[in-house]
Amino acid sequence: MKMKSTILVAGVFLFALTLAGCKSSKKAVDSTFGKEVTVPCSDEEFHTDSKYFRGTGNGISIDLSTARNKAKMDANTNLAQSINTTLKSVSERYVNERQFDASSEFEQKFEQLTREVVNQQLNNVEVACHKTTQMKDGKFQVFTAVQVSKDEVLNNIANRISKDKKLQVDYDKMKFEQIFNEEMSKLESERP
Repeated sequence: MKMKSTILVAGVFLFALTLAGCKSSKKAVDSTFGKEVTVPCSDEEFHTDSKYFRGTGNGISIDLSTARNKAKMDANTNLAQSINTTLKSVSERYVNERQFDASSEFEQKFEQLTREVVNQQLNNVEVACHKTTQMKDGKFQVFTAVQVSKDEVLNNIANRISKDKKLQVDYDKMKFEQIFNEEMSKLESERP
């Protein structure tokens, strides 16, 4: 009986030592890398997912209006990059999966059309998050997240294609939507 209690006490002691060792190494890691900072409007919910393209941005200025404009411009730039990257990938896959006689001409016209759609979309974005802080030095820092529905982007592409007789001949809406949705799902699954 005495042997079992000695083993039990030794086991508890070793377990406590192991926990203490883990805690101290974690503190060392925190001090090595610095303090973690939470950035407003940049949480997981403000990243592109299978339903929305999103862009985040921030701006700093002594003038509140300027800080807001900088944040909006940064967020819109990031949104446009997200849309452009996705649409380029979708159009490349679409062209490769469909055999066109003039695939380079189709791809070129299609890329021009998507750029026009992206520019139009940037006029119709909705603000998903907006936070303003004033720093110790008196400057304003504004954090913004903007978004646009992937369905709206898809519908605008379809509407533009319907106005171009040459593109309309080669356009398979169902196939394009399928590839588009796959790319959106891939974007969501690749998020950190």
